[in-house]
Amino acid sequence: MPTVASSVDLVVHLSLDEQGVRRVQEIVAVPGRVEADVIETESIFERVDGELQRAHGMPPRLDRFAHLGIDIHQVLEGAL
Repeated sequence: MPTVASSVDLVVHLSLDEQGVRRVQEIVAVPGRVEADVIETESIFERVDGELQRAHGMPPRLDRFAHLGIDIHQVLEGAL
């Protein structure tokens, strides 16, 4: 489990709506922590009342974004 948790940064959960269109239901961060064989996640975006909304989670390893010149806080602040 720890190997999986440390090698995945984000998970995007998609579903099909009634018309067969794929919709993002949730985007979660995988910070790499495992407790009692459960991989912890933090919701970054989640669908509420049909709308994708910003949640409180943050992507892990922010230094990787900074290394590429991406201010992830600014990106997520202006999301959606």
